[in-house]
Amino acid sequence: MALAHVDGAVIAGMAGAVVTVEVDVSAGLPAVGLVGLADAAVGEARHRARCAVENTGLKWPLGRVTIGLSPAHLRKHGTGLDLPIAIGVLAAHGQIEMPSRERCPMVVVGELGLDGRVRPIPGAMTIACAVRQAGYGRLLLPAEHVAECSRVPGVEVIGVRSLEQAVAVLAGEDSGERTPARDRPERLRPEPDLADVLGQEEGRRAIEIAATGRHSLAMVGPPGVGKTLLAERLTGVLPDLDETAAVDVMAIHALVTDEGAVTGEDSRPPFQSPHHSTSPAALLGSVHGGAVRPGAVSLAHRGVLFLDEAPEFPRNTLEALRQPVESGVVSLHRASWSGEVPADFQLLVAANPCPCGYFGAAGPRAPICRCPPAARRAYAARVSGPLLDRIDLRVQLHAIRARIRGESTAVVAQRVQAARGRALRRWGCINSRVSSSVLGQHGLEGKAQELLDSHLRASGGLRSTHRITTVAWTLCDLAGRARPTAEDIIEAIEWHQPLWQEA
Repeated sequence: MALAHVDGAVIAGMAGAVVTVEVDVSAGLPAVGLVGLADAAVGEARHRARCAVENTGLKWPLGRVTIGLSPAHLRKHGTGLDLPIAIGVLAAHGQIEMPSRERCPMVVVGELGLDGRVRPIPGAMTIACAVRQAGYGRLLLPAEHVAECSRVPGVEVIGVRSLEQAVAVLAGEDSGERTPARDRPERLRPEPDLADVLGQEEGRRAIEIAATGRHSLAMVGPPGVGKTLLAERLTGVLPDLDETAAVDVMAIHALVTDEGAVTGEDSRPPFQSPHHSTSPAALLGSVHGGAVRPGAVSLAHRGVLFLDEAPEFPRNTLEALRQPVESGVVSLHRASWSGEVPADFQLLVAANPCPCGYFGAAGPRAPICRCPPAARRAYAARVSGPLLDRIDLRVQLHAIRARIRGESTAVVAQRVQAARGRALRRWGCINSRVSSSVLGQHGLEGKAQELLDSHLRASGGLRSTHRITTVAWTLCDLAGRARPTAEDIIEAIEWHQPLWQEA
């Protein structure tokens, strides 16, 4: 008798996918059929939608209702299709009139309560990004998600709190809830101050270099010397994320946060510090029935991944980091889903020098290390050579001799911002992301090139030579020079020395 089309959206993998909800109302015995590879939560939507429609004061058709979800080959998860199903039924029954899909393309998502209220859904930010990529101009969704989804450019976001309000918006009788765009996102997460780290000039220098070039960093030292303090203050030195990067980060975190937890107002780089008992699946991501749950490497996308007590991590967990450190993505291949998930993070590693932690500790009251040489070598070998070869900066920290208060985060961040600007004007990206071919187009000073060639002949490592070169360019940018000198190459080589002392 009548057919209606409403565009909704679901989470597919780690991205959103637009789904067309087709509703046909025909004569026959009262029944509701739903087809299109729906999971249990989507299958139950017909019952929630019916109760919501009737409790809102509208009428549910007394004939046969057939609901089709296309594309039919895509498995649908979650409760976000409740609202488009209810609206589709009302449109097919002639109770409301949908705007023209050609004139005003719109996607509708939201979970329905039995009383007609529209409830938040997981992954709203991810869906908003998919709506933009699919070319839709409007998104009707729960009002709790308006603030975050308004960050997505090119999409008009309209929030509703009930099915009745959604019907009024479609009829042009209500404008819905909207959030005006802010000139600058607010900083919600407090950043610890680098001035709190007393002494440790070498560690502070390493943090500044790492922040400038987005280099990976490994720190080894006895307990209490400040490894964790330094690592936790790296994100405070990093510049704010640009609008595109901030949206990408929120779209990932929307898949794992509680309802309404993503506010869309924090543009700071994320910081992830998983416990050393973390499994490879928790680190890289897992797949459950086609739904991908991001791991720590994806939650650290565009930010920092800090592995404290790195030798205590399982060996296979650490080795799983080799690919994402290089490529910025993780390739997941499971029976129900295969694809790549984003993992462009800055790696920080902290470790003790031995199992007891006090090998090489100086001072009259320092505990004495009684670990045998074999135990120290085995402990150091838990972080493999191939993984260490992918780490640009390596520093050994020692106990402080004097309580010297250093520069604050704000002062260091200004230098980092200025040095990053020089790199961006030169390459169009930060130093650690420059390819070897591009680096070769910018020559070094004569003595600097000789030192670099000598290191290549001695080490035979193309990767380490490339990373030393990028660190030298970072040192050059911090000093405000046009190109690296011999002193920059020497310092970069020193930052790339073996991490553990000889046992």
